[in-house]
Amino acid sequence: MSRAAAELDAQLSAWRERPLSVCPYLYLDARYEKVRRNGTVQDAAVLIAVGVDLEGRRSVLGVSISLGEHEVHWRSFIASLVERGLAGVQLVTSDDHAGLKAARLAVLGAVPWQRCQFHLQQNAQAYVPKQEMKTEVTSDIRRIFNAASRAEADQMLRGCVIKYEKAAPRLSVWMEENLPEGLTVFSFPSEHHRKLRTSNGVERLNQEIRRRTRVARLFPNEESLLRLVSAVLMEISEDWETDKRYVTFR
Repeated sequence: MSRAAAELDAQLSAWRERPLSVCPYLYLDARYEKVRRNGTVQDAAVLIAVGVDLEGRRSVLGVSISLGEHEVHWRSFIASLVERGLAGVQLVTSDDHAGLKAARLAVLGAVPWQRCQFHLQQNAQAYVPKQEMKTEVTSDIRRIFNAASRAEADQMLRGCVIKYEKAAPRLSVWMEENLPEGLTVFSFPSEHHRKLRTSNGVERLNQEIRRRTRVARLFPNEESLLRLVSAVLMEISEDWETDKRYVTFR
C-alpha cells in the first residue's frame, strides 16, 4: 500500500509541476476543506487555476493547499504558475477572494481582471435594504451585464446609481465602486463573453471535489487532501484537453 501511495504521489506531483505555456485566459478560485493539525481542526484553502490555451481548450493548470495567510498563499501559487511557463495571459477571471487582488497585481501586473458576475450578483444582496427590492435590483444588475456594449453598460450603471441614491444609498455606492469590475469582459470578443464573465466553470470543479471529499469530511493532514484533490483535478483536466474547444480564437 505504501509503495502504491508513493507511486501515485509521484505521478500527481509530476502533473502539478508539469511545464505550462501560453494561456490567454486564466480562471482562479478557492474552496476550503477541514484538516487536522496539531490536534486541532483547521480550514485549509484549496487554490485552483484553470487556463484556456491558444487552441481554445481548457486544462487545470495547478492546485495548491495551505493553512497559511491568504495573500502569501495566492502570491506563491500564481508565481509558481509563471515559473512553470505560464505566459500570454490576457484576462484573469475570479471572485474577490481575500488576498487575491494584491497577489495578482504583484505577479501578473497589468493583466486585466474580470470579477465574477455571478458572485457580484450575490454580493449585491447584502446592500439591499428591503426584501421586496431584491428582485428589482437583481434584474437591474443583470441588464447591465447583458448590455450590448461597454458604453451601454456604463450608461445603465450610472442610471442605477442615481436610481438607488435615496431608496438604498449603501447599494448605490456599492454599485458605483464594484460593478465596473464585472465589465472588463466587454474589451474581449463578444463570442467569448459568456465563457469569460464568471468563474462558474471552476465552481463546477469545486462541486466535483466536494462530492469526493464529502465522504472523508476531515483529512488527517494537508498531504492526504492534496492527493485526493489532485487526482480528481487531473482526471477532469485530461478529459477537458481531449474534449471540444471551450472557445474559438480567430
